[in-house]
Amino acid sequence: MGPITDRRALLTTATAAGLLPLLGPLAAAAASTTVAALFAGKVDDRGFMQAGYDGLKLAERQVPATIAFTQGIPPQPEALAAALRELARQKPHLVVAHGGQNNAAAKAVAAEFPDVAFVVTQGNVTGPNLASYEVLQEQSAFLAGALAGLMTKTGIVGHMSGIRVTPGLKGRAGYAAGVAHVNPSAKLLTNFSGSQDDNALSRKVATAMIAAGADIVFTMLNAGRTGAVEACRETGAQQIGNVVDWTTIVPDVFVASACADSGRAVYQAVADKAAGRFAAGHVRQVGLETPEAVRLAMAPRVPAEVRDRIAGLTADIVAGRLTVPHEWSGAEFPTPA
Repeated sequence: MGPITDRRALLTTATAAGLLPLLGPLAAAAASTTVAALFAGKVDDRGFMQAGYDGLKLAERQVPATIAFTQGIPPQPEALAAALRELARQKPHLVVAHGGQNNAAAKAVAAEFPDVAFVVTQGNVTGPNLASYEVLQEQSAFLAGALAGLMTKTGIVGHMSGIRVTPGLKGRAGYAAGVAHVNPSAKLLTNFSGSQDDNALSRKVATAMIAAGADIVFTMLNAGRTGAVEACRETGAQQIGNVVDWTTIVPDVFVASACADSGRAVYQAVADKAAGRFAAGHVRQVGLETPEAVRLAMAPRVPAEVRDRIAGLTADIVAGRLTVPHEWSGAEFPTPA
């Protein structure tokens, strides 16, 4: 995506030194709900950031809202806080910090701007003017783990992610629990490489996991997913994606995808603010009971008996008969040099 020039998007991509100069006060835009969003990544990554951006654009059309956003902020607390301050100074009705990596920064900056509402998507922080909206991707990750445990032929499955943020850790815990629930003897290889977007690195990690016996690898990545796709395609291993339905995008590699549309959290926060029901001080959660937001998508080649088992597990989670854990402890797969 090129530079943002639309009058509705008053901020542009961050430079290495910080934000580019603002083009004008957001509060001076149209008299609709004004929203300024931060994306600590690229909004065309075909992953988590793009899902959030799509939710923001949906809010622009349907709420309606006047939007601005900045992207490409390094995921360090100081950089995120500086970007959030720039957004808040425009005095929008709502500042959206997309992703749990913004927890600490949003908590600090919200306290500095008590007259501006803040939300962290996939977050767990609250305050007098701060809420978190969370799509429960650990629930679809549990189902992904169950599918991997049921379909592995080697008895070894993999999990790959980048940054150790709370939603990613919860997703890993859910996946591990799903594997163990249906196949207690299966071995899990799990790795956080430090980057969501490095394709060379993800290819190394996936290749190493496959060489260690993993025949199904669950990737919780953003722009760096392509490297893992290449490794799976070259070796014949299958992959499970996340965020969107990857079985329709790369059908030869993806056997399933743990869909968790974080854009729904962005959209819902904006809609709630516009309707006067934004609940600062609370965490709002959306799970498998809302399948358009959270579900496991499966490729046509998944056997009927596996589909039936996944359907039963879904019903158990929605009914509260099965609880998805948020924590996992165990040895991790080393990141290749």
